[in-house]
Amino acid sequence: MALIPGQKAPDFTLYSSELKEVSLSDFKSRKLIIHFFPMAFTVVCTDQLCTMRDSFGFYEGLNADVVGISVDSPFTLAKFKEENHYPFPLLSDFNKEVSQAYGAFYEDFVFGMKGVSKRAAFVIDEEQRVIYAEVLEAASDLPDFDAIQNSLI
Repeated sequence: MALIPGQKAPDFTLYSSELKEVSLSDFKSRKLIIHFFPMAFTVVCTDQLCTMRDSFGFYEGLNADVVGISVDSPFTLAKFKEENHYPFPLLSDFNKEVSQAYGAFYEDFVFGMKGVSKRAAFVIDEEQRVIYAEVLEAASDLPDFDAIQNSLI
């Protein structure tokens, strides 16, 4: 079940594309935008994260951090981040626990693949409560970037 505004965000600790542990608690006292995405190097996932990259200054100006999470390995995410110049961490949910905790998880995906993150966006406030939640059923859809920005203002 997906999270809803007002709920406490599930804690997590994941490895980043830099092979460093990153936890939700690292962002306490700041807002955090979490973007789940199905797979690195796919067209829609690249569009999703490039949109966040291109408006990164807006989020920085609002005391907000951005992270991307997928079930890809940290090594795949490192190459994806490098090729697209993402200024924010990409986190590997290789064991699929965080995607499930946030309700952003496909049991069955395309081509017979199992256990892939759904495209989703969450905004977490300084007290680590959800203030915006959007989980998309169709992997071809993009999050509502205007609604994400409006939730921060």
